[in-house]
Amino acid sequence: MSEAIRKSLRDSKAARWAALFIVSFTMLCGYFLTDIMAPLAGLLEGQLGWSRAEYGTFTSSYGWFNVFLLMLIFGGIILDKLGVRLTGLGAAAVMVAGTAIKYWAISSASLAGTTLFGLDAQVFWASMGFAIFAVGVEVAGITVSKIIVKWFKGKELATAMGMEMAMARIGTALALGFSIPIAKATGIIDVSRPVLVALIGLCIGLIAFIIYVMMDKKLDASEAVENPVEKNPEDDFKLSDIGKILGNKGWWYIAILCVLFYSAVFPFLKYATDLMVNKFGVAEDLAGLIPMLLPFGNILLTPLFGGIYDKKGKGATIMIIGASLLIVVHALFSVPGLNSWVFAMFLVVVLGIAFSLVPSAMWPSVPKIIPEKRLGTAYSLMFWVRNWGLMGVPLLIG
Repeated sequence: MSEAIRKSLRDSKAARWAALFIVSFTMLCGYFLTDIMAPLAGLLEGQLGWSRAEYGTFTSSYGWFNVFLLMLIFGGIILDKLGVRLTGLGAAAVMVAGTAIKYWAISSASLAGTTLFGLDAQVFWASMGFAIFAVGVEVAGITVSKIIVKWFKGKELATAMGMEMAMARIGTALALGFSIPIAKATGIIDVSRPVLVALIGLCIGLIAFIIYVMMDKKLDASEAVENPVEKNPEDDFKLSDIGKILGNKGWWYIAILCVLFYSAVFPFLKYATDLMVNKFGVAEDLAGLIPMLLPFGNILLTPLFGGIYDKKGKGATIMIIGASLLIVVHALFSVPGLNSWVFAMFLVVVLGIAFSLVPSAMWPSVPKIIPEKRLGTAYSLMFWVRNWGLMGVPLLIG
């Protein structure tokens, strides 16, 4: 009987891929909200009177709490101490709360003409909501990473992480491609409408994670039946484990690549639609479709490269190739005379290949050098380092 229960869960392909799909859907909803404002930069100026500097401040708020209040690091410690279920539920709830504040700020007329801490009140509260949401989505990200290791260790780990990233990129693609059409859906432009759609999606994502919690309980129960062991106090996470992570040279190499790589991609996407309009002459209503090619390329290629990593290894080579492609793409984007929208599409496709190569090898490499009991904190420290780039680069651009 215990064998039947065990086989129906982690050792069952259907069960582990179903668990992956459920938590990946929650992340899809999170990334949809993360990038929903990127195509609306021009409309924010027209409807709400935001300047580009204010939009840059809003975008950089993603890292306020995660970086300066160390919320992401605390989230990793909580994850290693309390487990994936409580941490994931809390993170999903925080995403919903932050998005609700952001929607209220953008849709409310009561904030017009007022300032807070030297900022327009609407920009301030929208930024606060985005900062709160960012705590939830980043902690959810490290939680889902640990969930995948839990279900797929010794199996198709890199492929599974690639599939999760692919689904998350669907959220990015939907945001880039459909944000403006949603805002203009009724013939009256309303920049708050896409945020409302994202809020509804996040509520559904929270429900999806509750379903996952039930599956996770069954997984733990089946493994306890199959492998009853005494709990070893040495397996508990301790604060001193942070020093052991920071003393790992391999972790530092991956963390540095993480911040530099993501800082060259995500902030670019925030301004990519604007770039298509102003440099490549694409109509505003269609400009989001070209950057949308990048996440759609991820959807196809990241699981493919993850599968190659599972079978062949060569993680360092995969990451070096991806990072090199990224440098070439940004160098070509900066050349003044290359203004054809066809050329822009080509560069975005190549950028998508780079953005598939590096993460497909980077994230699965961490469990190879960090014990599972420290994995949540190791991922959270990487995400924290990454957030310095995600916060600082948009602020400089704006």
